[in-house]
Amino acid sequence: MFEDCIGEKIRLVLPSVTNAQLAWVNAVLLVCGSLTVARWTLRTLSVLVQTFVLPGKSLKRFGAGKGSWAVVTGASDGIGREFAVQLAKAGFNVVLVARNYAALSATADEIAAQTKSRVSTKIHLIDFAAGDEKPVDEFAELCKGLDIGVLVNNVGRGHSMPVYFAETPKQEMEDIIDININGTLRITSAVLPGMISRKRGLILNVGSFAGAVPSPMLATYSGSKAFLATFSSALAEEVRAHNIVVQNLNTYFVVSKLSKIRKTSLLVPTPKAYVRSVLSKIGLPCGAAHSGRPSNATPYWSHALLDYLITVVGCKSFFIRHTHKAHIDVRRRALKKAEREAKGR
Repeated sequence: MFEDCIGEKIRLVLPSVTNAQLAWVNAVLLVCGSLTVARWTLRTLSVLVQTFVLPGKSLKRFGAGKGSWAVVTGASDGIGREFAVQLAKAGFNVVLVARNYAALSATADEIAAQTKSRVSTKIHLIDFAAGDEKPVDEFAELCKGLDIGVLVNNVGRGHSMPVYFAETPKQEMEDIIDININGTLRITSAVLPGMISRKRGLILNVGSFAGAVPSPMLATYSGSKAFLATFSSALAEEVRAHNIVVQNLNTYFVVSKLSKIRKTSLLVPTPKAYVRSVLSKIGLPCGAAHSGRPSNATPYWSHALLDYLITVVGCKSFFIRHTHKAHIDVRRRALKKAEREAKGR
């Protein structure tokens, strides 16, 4: 039926076309259509198999249970804290990095309780927004004496609420850049030489969907996460020969202080569930497969399906406009809430 319709249209445009020529045209169209369907089917199957079936690389490859260390930035709460706990349970000693000693101490106590003190922890205080180089230099010295197998660059800062770039407070802008970009670069620079010398390592940069799909009214944050995605792709190729795996984690919402979401849903897991998915899929792109973003991964299952859907649909401008409208509404509600709270004081 479809081929007959195409044939009739060709006849209207080119009346002299013979039946034999039409048969060739139909055959070519059929082959092209079949290849397109087969290509889409294989890609979809690869995403589903990676997300739901295949295991990732074993953490033992990076020194788990062999006295190696994991460094986790932003380890005082949420995703960072959960990375620290789960890596400790996997057999890594852990260096906890953030600016709040009390919160890091609580994380260290939790690790001791859950591992029955089988692993060691170290606390290192860095306020990445302060611009003080001394704590970073001291961290670099600390790294020289440790066998660091894993680095999780989790520390991050977002906007207090969606805001147009022209209205973004200067300090908020500078903090986002200092924490999300400069902090990641400085910590990675301190850890990477040791990984290269030992010929093994895993670097996980906690990214965001805002880095894959430009997010209006979060322009500075979105740009910082896009930087992480590109940085990860470039670095991964540089260190591949040294047996070092680098992945940018394309993360949708997770229950945390940063996201300001307190309840779980289909698309919003707990930090525990999210981190478990990441550590079980090391080296696999999952939902980021075929997205044109090398060394990016979207391991949590619902995030993976959403990421792949965006890849299949294409047309980023549609998602950008949708995000813009959503952020306008979020800002309106946030301003109303702030107004109510101000009146209640």
